[in-house]
Amino acid sequence: MSKFKALIADQKDSQFTASIQEIDQSALPFGEVLVRVVYSSLNYKDGLAVTGKPGVIRKFPMVPGVDFAGTVVESTSAAVNPGDEVVVTGCGTSEVYWGGYAQYARLDAEFIVPLPKGMTLKQSMGIGTAGFTAMQSVLALEHHGLKSEGGEVLVTGAAGGVGSVAVAILAKLGYRVVASTGRPQFHDYLKSLGAAEILDRATVAAPSKRPMETARWAAAIDSVGGDTLAGVLRSMAIGGAVAVCGLAGGPTLSTTVFPFILRGVAILGIDSTRVPNAKRREIWSRLMRDLPMNLLDNMIVEAPLEKVFALGEQILAGKIRGRVVIDVNA
Repeated sequence: MSKFKALIADQKDSQFTASIQEIDQSALPFGEVLVRVVYSSLNYKDGLAVTGKPGVIRKFPMVPGVDFAGTVVESTSAAVNPGDEVVVTGCGTSEVYWGGYAQYARLDAEFIVPLPKGMTLKQSMGIGTAGFTAMQSVLALEHHGLKSEGGEVLVTGAAGGVGSVAVAILAKLGYRVVASTGRPQFHDYLKSLGAAEILDRATVAAPSKRPMETARWAAAIDSVGGDTLAGVLRSMAIGGAVAVCGLAGGPTLSTTVFPFILRGVAILGIDSTRVPNAKRREIWSRLMRDLPMNLLDNMIVEAPLEKVFALGEQILAGKIRGRVVIDVNA
């Protein structure tokens, strides 16, 4: 196929444009591996990219789409062969490399991971960067010393992509998971994923004149930031850790040093972009082992590429539940 469908974002004279176009395969940037894309996904960063918000796309023109999964068509790398089913998640795609909102993508082999055995391409994009980040956060907490018998684990932004996958994984591993959300209509959904208790987001993020509250959380996975993260830190138990992986509630943090110097609380920063290939494979292996695929399937809503503009607005407004998989060929 010399012509294929792609979502092209561009900016000229500070004017942002984004539209689905027919482009020639020769327009693809250089890369070792050519992939026929089957699915992509919708992440918070994708919402920023397709709506023209700053902070994601660093060079134009750009094909957004942080993630993609499909079949290798051509490869000059010994590590990847034609016919292989592969997965790519947030490795600079949609930032400096063309991403997954197109029927074809070309990228170097170092960013490409084999589809785990037993997982479908659709399920891999149900996971996407959000689920990859959730598993990465769990691994960071484990490395810090978290054990399932160690106490309660809080997941903020629990009805979103990162939160949904984190709740399901932690519950499968035997943790008592408390899910924080501002959307009461999703309480039953979160309990179906394994949440033992639901906390209102306003309770977690409520302002306080006290530098610390009653110690409760052995660990937390926070995708919200802002006042929510500040509230989480005040309630961490001695030796607890927070895996910080998002800023849906804002990038600023107002806190004190007291949780760190009086309770030994640790903040574990999670960067899902700069992850070596070997570590990526480890994370995907753990996802296949520790994320119940039946629960993942219940998180997924599928949509055609043309819907991504409206969906991008919705995810930024906090109106998306679980995970959206984008069928780039629909």
